[in-house]
Amino acid sequence: MERPAVGELDSGTCEHISREEEEARELEPSPVGSLTDMPFAAVDIQDECGSPDVPQANPKRSKEDRGDKNDHVKKRKIAKKDYQPNYFLSIPITNKKITTGIKVLQNSILQQDKRLTKAMVGDGSFHITLLVMQLLNEDEVNIGTDALLELKPFVEEILEGKHLALPFQGIDTFQGQVGFVKLADGDHVSALLEIAETAKRTFREKGILAGESRTFKPHLTFMKLSKAPMLRKKGVRKIEPGLYEQFINHRFGEELLYQIDLCSMLKKKQSNGYYHCESSIVIGEKDRREPEDAELVRLSKRLVENAVLKAVQQYLEETQNKKQPGEGNSTKAEEGDRNGDGSDNNRK
Repeated sequence: MERPAVGELDSGTCEHISREEEEARELEPSPVGSLTDMPFAAVDIQDECGSPDVPQANPKRSKEDRGDKNDHVKKRKIAKKDYQPNYFLSIPITNKKITTGIKVLQNSILQQDKRLTKAMVGDGSFHITLLVMQLLNEDEVNIGTDALLELKPFVEEILEGKHLALPFQGIDTFQGQVGFVKLADGDHVSALLEIAETAKRTFREKGILAGESRTFKPHLTFMKLSKAPMLRKKGVRKIEPGLYEQFINHRFGEELLYQIDLCSMLKKKQSNGYYHCESSIVIGEKDRREPEDAELVRLSKRLVENAVLKAVQQYLEETQNKKQPGEGNSTKAEEGDRNGDGSDNNRK
């Protein structure tokens, strides 16, 4: 009998699980109800990422094992109920053109409705979420770090040594609750989707609860109403399209994929506003050094130019002082007078 692939169940088991889950769904509370204050609040996980999709282990089962099907379903229910993502893989957005454009967008919205101030995402937190997961302790964080390191060669294989440019253009929302900058269409989307799917598989193979059920939709969040629950009491129930109308097709710029971070949703953010980072991988590290070397060359040129300008200025000042008429003779005369006075005093 052929062994099922990882993350799959035989058709009989799936049908049984579906019936059981449908019966229990109305009785189970939402697994993300307590995440309102996290970077991914309930609406974000449901609308941005989809509902959590717990990985399903499927070892080869004997006929006797199939008799425990009910217990297996019960365990899956418990796991799904307790699955609350608290870590995520992040692609940081650092292109100044993009971040500045988003800040202009945010300011434009706030000029129209100042009540939305607390709904805005800080510029240091801009990122694309590649994968969400649950890591319950330091051991699991270490496993997650290992999984991220294992992901690097897979990503570089997908990219085949090329840069992956991510162009951002236009604005949209998830059901009027989450505002985001859209990733423009193109071949880069399929590459990013493949990277996301590879990341999910890599982490799940390590035994980590990771992923979501809906199709991955890469986006760059700039505001979400869940960050400011009091807005509903003030009558703000959705992000009105008129607030961002003039940016609907705006081109924000391109971000090169050069780094993927394993970040915490709960730990204190860094001083620059970015999430606490447990580990990172750099994609195309050799190519990434080139702009740094170029920057060093530019800095060296500036230092040399400054030194030359300072030397020229000093030379001009000295030359100007020497050309002042009578200044040298008067100085010598004064010195002679002082010497003469000294001689007279000695004779006295």
